[in-house]
Amino acid sequence: MGGPSAEREVSLSSGRECADALRVAGFEVIEIKLGAELGTEIVTRLTEARPDVVFNALHGRWGEDGCVQGLLEWMGLPYTHSGVLASALAMDKTRAKAVLRAAGLPVMESIVADRDEVRARHVMPAPYVVKPNNEGSSVGVYIVAAENNGPPALDDKMPARVMVETYAPGRELTVAVMGDRALGVTEIIVEGWYDYDAKYMPGGSRHVIPAEIPQEITSACLDLAVRAHDTLGCKGLSRTDFRWDDTRGLAGLIILEVNTQPGMTPTSLAPEQAAHEGIDFPALMRWMVEDALWQA
Repeated sequence: MGGPSAEREVSLSSGRECADALRVAGFEVIEIKLGAELGTEIVTRLTEARPDVVFNALHGRWGEDGCVQGLLEWMGLPYTHSGVLASALAMDKTRAKAVLRAAGLPVMESIVADRDEVRARHVMPAPYVVKPNNEGSSVGVYIVAAENNGPPALDDKMPARVMVETYAPGRELTVAVMGDRALGVTEIIVEGWYDYDAKYMPGGSRHVIPAEIPQEITSACLDLAVRAHDTLGCKGLSRTDFRWDDTRGLAGLIILEVNTQPGMTPTSLAPEQAAHEGIDFPALMRWMVEDALWQA
């Protein structure tokens, strides 16, 4: 847990929760908190620990984009969540959308553009969203409304190339997939939009599970989440986020993205859905470890 990404604090919080629950589930747990220097540090720590399974609680770049997965493959260590290819693919939002679109799944149109060009002019008609192509947790997201006078003043910390996506209006829905099983549909209700604080601060958002939506939309969300999980080649636990424009019925349901390493904090959505299905947090942790061993 930890690491150098913009989601370091989320990873540390997830890691603490997972470690505690794994101990309750009966496992011997060694916590490895990583800093910015990853290469030799992680190899040394893992060589010393000699774990049966690595529970990967890293988030963001390096931790869920296939890099640490490749290292663990090289070291011959079983690990939780998705493998190298699915992790790298899902983290690259543009390529993931291309694969989902080719499989017939509904996604919004988007382009990749230079940061300076996006600052200088509207590269697509507003409303649209600007985000890094390979970050999560709503890090560095700009919403450009139709009434804005000019293009967004992107922070210098944004990458040189960014994704610009047509804004998807509607209600925020999400579905966790556990192996081959969709757990349920949660609606996320928040004042404003679902940013970093809304995701991770207590009281930042309200979760309604099961979502109070028509059965047709519930069934579609469950089906699309499993199909997205399978299409990208995910393993273990994933979470697919949707927007649903309830004025358009089924045609208004759009996949925003697939998260191969959902958060495991006290306010996280996947553990909440598992609990609603009668799977408490230690039991979920046990399943993830046993699944990692089975997949190895």
